[in-house]
Amino acid sequence: MRQQPLYPPPSPPLPVPKPPRRGIGDIPIKVVYLLGAILVTVLAVFLIFMVFSGDVPTNKASVERVAPVAPVPSSAAPSASAVPTATESPIALPPVPKSKAYPTLAGTASVVTGIISDTNTGITYPRLAAPWKAKSFPPFSVAQRIGKVAVPHTVIASAMFPGDSPTTKPSKDADYRELATQGARWSLRTQYPAGATLAWTASQKIPVGKGWTLGYQVTYTLNGKQQVAQAMVTVVEVGKTKPAMLLASIPETNKKRWPDINTLVQRVRPL
Repeated sequence: MRQQPLYPPPSPPLPVPKPPRRGIGDIPIKVVYLLGAILVTVLAVFLIFMVFSGDVPTNKASVERVAPVAPVPSSAAPSASAVPTATESPIALPPVPKSKAYPTLAGTASVVTGIISDTNTGITYPRLAAPWKAKSFPPFSVAQRIGKVAVPHTVIASAMFPGDSPTTKPSKDADYRELATQGARWSLRTQYPAGATLAWTASQKIPVGKGWTLGYQVTYTLNGKQQVAQAMVTVVEVGKTKPAMLLASIPETNKKRWPDINTLVQRVRPL
């Protein structure tokens, strides 16, 4: 007689169900919004790069730093020399006031859109909204300009002080005032038609650090017509024998931008 097994044979394993296929409609709505936001951000960055890449030369600097300028045709580039050559006559300037507050120029100043950090010179100053644009303009390290490259220039620009370094590092206000005077004389030669003259409108210490600002009105003749411009030059001690220089020049064709000079005078700083 065959003995029956004590336990029944094991049942065959049940088939494992396959996970259901998910369609687009099964994706959580939060994920959809996240993917959409990423796509819009990438597209916006791409469009901004395409629009503004032609204004400032390519550089590894941060967004707020304007790229160092690239050369322009020699016919349009101003001379970088602060000292007259053998064929140039020294430009005579009126006596510089020891102290004179910068006047408030009439009009509405441009909107400040950021801060330019010029690491080549060691100073910072406001970056202004349109129509100011960052453009190539040697011999300056950084430049904001309006209009074409032509004399007289409408420009805000920074560079190390042109010419040779002083034999000793400036220490007194009078030293920086003298250097600012040399910078103003240099600007007459490089930014305006020949024969331009100036009258001082301001002479004061910079708001932070060591340095000096001179304001002046330039009178010049262009196409047989006498015109004027408002200008300023600031020299700033930046830890070197040679100081940094910030220059602004705005002819009367852009006179509604004259108040922008007040903005620069008040907010230029050493890094």
